[in-house]
Amino acid sequence: MEPVEKLHHTIDALFGNGVSKFVPKKIAITYSKKNGRIRSIFHDEKLLCTLRIDGGLAITPLFAQILLKSKKFKENCLEIDIDSKPFVEEGRSVICNHVVWCGKKIQISSDVPVLFKNKVIAVGKAVLSSEMIQSQNRGVAIKIRDS
Repeated sequence: MEPVEKLHHTIDALFGNGVSKFVPKKIAITYSKKNGRIRSIFHDEKLLCTLRIDGGLAITPLFAQILLKSKKFKENCLEIDIDSKPFVEEGRSVICNHVVWCGKKIQISSDVPVLFKNKVIAVGKAVLSSEMIQSQNRGVAIKIRDS
């Protein structure tokens, strides 16, 4: 399978059909020297994402902002209030009672872009699902990986 085609299929599987059409056309792909697998995806020498061994993607805030043009991708996102914005930008976790809006497709241990006024400020790993985040008033919702 063509590497770009594999990337498009992976993005569609993780974030919803049609999201991959927002991936930039000019991308550079780096491969592992040991096994020849795709390691990283770059656009204009800026890292977009890294492929994980389990088949998932570790996306960057830049790539999440690009994919945010898709309405289906927004269902994988979470929006926070102004009080927690400086802490999340530092790399601290998102707490449940600071969540303003939560997408329906958030599942435990999935990559979740954290938004503030429709701008991606961080990307993290979900500790709880979307239903649990909305129902709880305390506890960690998202552990931030990249801000």
